[in-house]
Amino acid sequence: MISVTAEPATRHERKERTRRALLDAALGLLADRGFGSLSLREVTKRAGIVPTAFYRHFASMDELGVALVEESMRTLRDMIRSARADRRASSDIIRASVQTLHQQVRAHEDHFRFLVRERYGGSGAVSRAVATELRLFSSELAVDLARFQYLREWSNEDLHMMAELIVTAMQATVLDLLEARPGADERIVRTAEKRLKLITLGVPAWRSRT
Repeated sequence: MISVTAEPATRHERKERTRRALLDAALGLLADRGFGSLSLREVTKRAGIVPTAFYRHFASMDELGVALVEESMRTLRDMIRSARADRRASSDIIRASVQTLHQQVRAHEDHFRFLVRERYGGSGAVSRAVATELRLFSSELAVDLARFQYLREWSNEDLHMMAELIVTAMQATVLDLLEARPGADERIVRTAEKRLKLITLGVPAWRSRT
């Protein structure tokens, strides 16, 4: 059970602490199961609160699930954005982005298992939230790609196509890391860098011939 007994100083802090306990409780219960199998009573019991108190923080279980999705993606998007903001060569940006992704997956494996499971096997509001966050991630990346000199003349459609390919490759890397055997991370990171280099070199070459 996640304890929420220590009293923070203000009502707002108490509310935020309980909300955090509910999110953590749900994530802990999702280690080896889908969100759809989770019940409100399970979550509140693990969080150490009565079931009726749940509705002071979330209108429904779906709302809690969507909050988990947004939280899981927000930190990753922010850190990848910081890596992309680097003005060095594209190969260095790729390396920094892959390293950031690797570090985030290893630091927050429960979050990423949840995202992958709901992306490919979930349904309803939570699955739609994952898809929405991935589209947002892709759209932000397309904007960043337009800042590169050799991509500035590309249409929005082509930039979004390239961004979607990159995001798909990153999803594959996340899955590889989650399923990796001990000692395989270095190989997975190298493969991830190669995938992104093939996309960033291959797509412009293809486009120049069309």
